[in-house]
Amino acid sequence: MPPKIRQLKAALQRAGFIKEAGKGSHTVWKHTQIPEVTVTLSGNDGHDALKYQIKDVRDALRKVGEDL
Repeated sequence: MPPKIRQLKAALQRAGFIKEAGKGSHTVWKHTQIPEVTVTLSGNDGHDALKYQIKDVRDALRKVGEDL
């Protein structure tokens, strides 16, 4: 079973990313120390994460030295 969007957001927050507003259900996450590392997530917290969203979050976390 894929993780929920809320789990991806929690992982980003633990790694030092901050949430910026997006349009509709989109949120943009930027790292506090490395601002060029960003992730855009769409969907409500209870939705299952899609494969590309999991990959995007995993790649961003690796860039800042964390893991999903």
